Amino acid sequence: MDLLSAAILLAIIMDPLGNIPVFHSLLGRYPRARRIRIIGRELVIAYLVLVGFLAGGDVVLRYLGLEQPALGVAGGVVLFIIALRMVFPDQEVIERRELHDEPFIVPLAIPMIAGPSALAAVLLLVSREPARFWTWLASLTAAWCVSAAILVGSGLLMEKLGPRTLRALVRLTGMLLIMMAVQMLMDGVAGYVLELMER
Repeated sequence: MDLLSAAILLAIIMDPLGNIPVFHSLLGRYPRARRIRIIGRELVIAYLVLVGFLAGGDVVLRYLGLEQPALGVAGGVVLFIIALRMVFPDQEVIERRELHDEPFIVPLAIPMIAGPSALAAVLLLVSREPARFWTWLASLTAAWCVSAAILVGSGLLMEKLGPRTLRALVRLTGMLLIMMAVQMLMDGVAGYVLELMER
């Protein structure tokens, strides 16, 4: 996997288009300037969490005794579940939710941006080829920049595209993510079988 394909994978996993309705429902009652400040803060927190997993993920995996095939299968399963929710969304997630306090870290930064699937994908990339850390960091940064641009402009996108078009785009990216999840599962199973044969 090269820099571009990793960046595309991470951008799809972060699902900024799918997050727009949730961000809009949670932040719609705030003035535009304050809404952008909140989104910016949550994006930075999510980026730091993802970079932390990218930098320390290999150490954590070795400490827990986890091997790359296990991570590949687990990541594929999580991605598959996330992708199914994108294709067949839960209406309760889309409905407006009122919060008395300003959202902080949860649920916008984690798990909406830096969710389990994004963290698993970052761990998978660095565990497969730890020597290419800077490539994966560049991919993560590029994917984050795409997500940031979409989420910061989410109010304008909601007005221009409308909820129906956004739902169609989310389902399309969900189908792409399902294919990626299946590929990740197959790679994990193939890697495990290969290890068994070598033993």
